[in-house]
Amino acid sequence: MEIATTRPGSGTIAPRARLRSDAPQQSLDGRWRFRVSPSLRSAPADWRDADTASWSTIDVPGHWNLQGHGSPAYSNVQMPFPVDPPFPPDANPIGDYRLDFTADTGVLAHGRRLLRFDGIESAAEIWLNDTLVGTTRGSRLTHEFDVSDMLVAGVNRLAVRVAQFSDATYLENQDMWWLPGIFRSVTLLARPDGGVHDLFVRADWDDQAAEGILDVAAEVDGGGAARLVIEELGVDVPLDGSIRLGGVEPWNAERPRLYDVEVRTETETVSLKVGFRRVEVRDARLLVNGEPIMLRGVNRHEHRPRHGRVFDATVARDELLLMKRHHINAVRTSHYPPHPDVLDLFDELGFWVIDECDLETHGFEHVGWRGNPSADPAWRDAFLDRIQRTVHRDKNHTSVIMWSLGNESHVGPNLEAMARWTRSADPSRLIHYEGDGESRYVDVYSRMYAPHDEVREIGEETLRPAPFDATPAQAHRLTLPFLQCEFAHAMGTGPGGLQEYWDLFEAYPRHAGGFVWEWIEHGIAVDGPDGSSRILYGGDFGEAVHDGNFVIDGLVDADRNPRPGLLHYAAVIAPVVIDVDGARTTVRIANRYDFLDLGHVELRWSRVVDGQGTASGTLAVPPCGPREVATLELPDEARTPASAEVADVLTIEAFTTVATPWADAGHVLASGQQVCDGRPVMPPGIVAEVTEDRVGAAHFDRVTGGLVRLGDLEITGPTVGVWRAPTDNDRDLGNDELDLPPYAERWRAAGIDRMVTRLVDLRPGPDGVVVRTRTGTPILDSAIDATLRWSAVGDGAVRLDVELEPNATWTTEWARLGLDLVLEGEPLGADVAGYGPMHSYPDLRSGARFGWWHLGPHDLTVDNVKPQESGSRTGVRDARIVTEGGALHVSTLDHPFALTVSQHSRQSLAAAAHNWELTPEGRTFVSIDLAQSGVGTATCGPGVLPRHRLHAQPAAISLILRHEPTLG
Repeated sequence: MEIATTRPGSGTIAPRARLRSDAPQQSLDGRWRFRVSPSLRSAPADWRDADTASWSTIDVPGHWNLQGHGSPAYSNVQMPFPVDPPFPPDANPIGDYRLDFTADTGVLAHGRRLLRFDGIESAAEIWLNDTLVGTTRGSRLTHEFDVSDMLVAGVNRLAVRVAQFSDATYLENQDMWWLPGIFRSVTLLARPDGGVHDLFVRADWDDQAAEGILDVAAEVDGGGAARLVIEELGVDVPLDGSIRLGGVEPWNAERPRLYDVEVRTETETVSLKVGFRRVEVRDARLLVNGEPIMLRGVNRHEHRPRHGRVFDATVARDELLLMKRHHINAVRTSHYPPHPDVLDLFDELGFWVIDECDLETHGFEHVGWRGNPSADPAWRDAFLDRIQRTVHRDKNHTSVIMWSLGNESHVGPNLEAMARWTRSADPSRLIHYEGDGESRYVDVYSRMYAPHDEVREIGEETLRPAPFDATPAQAHRLTLPFLQCEFAHAMGTGPGGLQEYWDLFEAYPRHAGGFVWEWIEHGIAVDGPDGSSRILYGGDFGEAVHDGNFVIDGLVDADRNPRPGLLHYAAVIAPVVIDVDGARTTVRIANRYDFLDLGHVELRWSRVVDGQGTASGTLAVPPCGPREVATLELPDEARTPASAEVADVLTIEAFTTVATPWADAGHVLASGQQVCDGRPVMPPGIVAEVTEDRVGAAHFDRVTGGLVRLGDLEITGPTVGVWRAPTDNDRDLGNDELDLPPYAERWRAAGIDRMVTRLVDLRPGPDGVVVRTRTGTPILDSAIDATLRWSAVGDGAVRLDVELEPNATWTTEWARLGLDLVLEGEPLGADVAGYGPMHSYPDLRSGARFGWWHLGPHDLTVDNVKPQESGSRTGVRDARIVTEGGALHVSTLDHPFALTVSQHSRQSLAAAAHNWELTPEGRTFVSIDLAQSGVGTATCGPGVLPRHRLHAQPAAISLILRHEPTLG
C-alpha cells in the first residue's frame, strides 16, 4: 500500500453526478470483518486471503476508533505528527476490512457494474476477488470503480486496507476529530447499456422575461438518445439543447419550489428535483433571480457524539428543520462536501449553500507555510481531483450557489488552477475561497472574523471611488460582494457582538451576510462509571497533540439541543423586525425577507402589567413586500397609561399563518417590546430591634459585617465581586487586542479572582445598621469601598442601600460589579421578572424578552461541557430564588440588576475541566450585579467591544430582601 504520494487515487472512473436511477443497485453496508495493525510495516501481508475467524466485526459505515479499536484524537491547526510531506508517521493504524458477499441478480444482469465508496478516511487500497480495484484519496469524496470484469456470480470477496494517515492527511487538516475508516456507504451499481452515465441540469431563471431556461447535458452510454420529461409542465421532448419554459416559479431559499424532472432512455430513467434560479454579482451585490440576498448562515460539520461523521437521514433532516425554525437560511459545508443525501434536503427545505471542497492544509501555518501543497506543483493533480469530484457529484443541486475551493490552505497556483477549472466547468455558480486575500480568482470577497470596525470600512469602500493608486486586484475586489464565511465563534458563553455585526451587514448594500462558526459541538460521548453519558474533547483520549475543548464550539450541543447563542442568533437574523415607539402609538414592521411578502404573517399584541395580562389583540398586517417597512397604529388598550410596581410590558409578536415543513402554523417569527419600568412602592420603615448583629429579620456576623440569616433562611454575604468564572472567550485573545493577554490572565494578574474583604466599620443606629467594608486584591492595592445601610421594613423584610466606590489604582477592566450571596441548600429554581428566559449579557441579549419567568433548577445555568460563567438574567426588577433551605425574595427600588443563580461556586466552575467533574456543594450561589461586561467572541474574532467593557466605576442600588417560606 502506497501512503506517501502527492497524487490522487488510482483506478477510479472519471467523477460524475450523483444520480437517482431505476437501475439496480446493492448496498454492501453492514457488518464486515475487521482487524487493525499499529503500522503499515507490522500489518500482515496476507490480509486479502487470511482466515478472518480471529478478526473482529465492525459496522460499515463507521469509524473504527469509535468501535473499540483505538481512540479518537482532536486537533485544529496542529498536525498530530511532523510536517514532513508527503510522509505520514510510522505509528499509523492500518485497518483491514473484509466482506464476502453474493451479488444480486439484478446487478449481475447488466454487463457494466460499478463499485462506489462515498467516504473513506484517509486512504484506501481496494481489492475484489484478489484483483486490485484501485486506491482512494479524498476522505469525504466519492470514488467509483468499474468492476465489470471482477464481479462474479456466487461469493465475491471485497478487501479494503485503510490507512488512518497518509499523504492525503496533509490536505485534510480540518478542525475536527481524526476518525479513520469506511464511514460512508459502499454500493454496487448496475449500469445498463444505453443508460445515463452522467447528467448536468442547468435550470436558469430569466427574471426579466419571468421564464425558466433549462439546459440539460447528458452522457448516454453508447451515445444513444434520451428524452426530457417534466410532467407538471407538460414537457416531453428529445434531449437536445436548451428550452425556455414559461409559467414556472423560480426557486429560492424562502420558497424552495422544485420540479420533478426525468431523463429517460430505453434502458434507464434518472429522476431529479430541479429548481430554476440564477446566481450573479452585480454592482458589488450578491443576487439570486435578480434580487439581493442576505446569507443568515452557519458552518455545518457532520457529527454525532457516538458515531462521528456517519450519516443518519433522520438526524440530518431534524437538524436542518431546527435551523429553519431559527431562521438560518444558509450553510457552508465546512470543510468538505456533506453526505450526498444532505444536498437533497438543502434543495427541498430551502438553503443557500456554499459547497466546500475537501481541502485544508492549515497545518503548514505552524512552519510559516513552508512546503505548503497549494504552492507545490507536485500536488496539482490532487488539488484538481478534489474539486472535480466535489463539483461533479453535486452539480445538479439547486441550493448550491457557490463552490468553495477549500479552507485555510493559504495561496498558490494549485488553488488558482482549481478556480480556473471550476469556472470553465460550471460558470453558473460563483467561486468562493476565503484565503484569496486579494480576491484574484474568486467571485466574492470573503473574510473570517473581521472586526466590526473593519466590516464597516469594507461596507463603505463601494460608496466611494477607488483610489487612483489602487492595484488591479484592489480595484477588482471593490466590485465584489462581501461576506464573512466565519464571523462569530459559538464557543461556551457567547458569542457576543452578533447584533452589532448584523446591524453592519444590513447597513451596507455590499454586505451579503455571514456564517457563524459553528453549528454543532463535536463532543464524543462515552459512558461514565455510573452509566451516565459523558462528553469528551481533545486531550481526553490521551493525545500528545491536541487542542482541548476548542472542538466544543457550536450553537447546539452534541445532541443538537439549542444553546442560548442559537436563540439570540435567531432573534438577530429574524426575517421580521418589530419596533414599538416609546409612546406606544405606532409599531414599525420591517420585512427582511428577500422574496416573501408578509401575507403569511399575523401580528398579535399583548399587554402584561406586573405579571398579569390586561389586554391583547391582533393587528392587521398591511401589504409589505420584501425589504419594505410598514407602520401600524396601536389600539388605545395598548397605550393607555397604567400604574405598575414592577413593569408594564407591551409585546408584539409575528406568527406564521401557514404550516411549513419545519413548523406548524403559529410559529413565532419575531417579537418586539416596549417596557415601561414600574414605580416600586416604597415600603415604610418600621421600628425594629437594632443591634450590632441584628436589624429586624436580618442577623449579622459582627466579625465580618455580613449576613448569617434572614428570617429562617441561612445566608452568607453580601460580598463585593468583580470576577466571573472565565468563559472560553475570556480565556482567549481577541483579534482586536493582540497586544494584551486574554481577560482571564489579566484578571488573574490583577487578583480579582481571589479578592479579600475587610470590615471597616459596623455601626448600629436608630434607623438600622451601617456596614462599611473594603474589598481588595491580594498583592496589589486595588480596592472597592462598600457602604451597606440595612433597615427594617414591613412584612419581615429588610431594605439594603448599597454604595460602591473603587479607588484609583485598578489595572484592569472588570467582569462585573456585584453583590454575592450564598444560601444554604441546593437551588430548586427561581421566578424572575426580567429579561429571559435564556441567559443574556450586554452584548448577547437580542433573543431575551422581558417577562415573568419561572426557571427550574436546570434552567438557571448552562450545562457547558467545560464549566464556565453562565446564567445571567439582565434587567431584573424582582426575583424569588427557591432553595432547599427556603426562598429569598429580592426586588429593586431603583434600577434593575442582573441576576445569576448557580448550584456551583465560581471557584468550582473555574477549576473543573468537565461538567461531570462538578459535585453538589449543598448551597446556592447568588449574584446581584449592578453592571456587567460583555462576553465577546475572542476564541475566534474580536473580544468585548469597547461599548460593552466594564471599567472600574462607582455604583449604587437599593434593594428589598425578605425570606419567604416554601411549600412542602
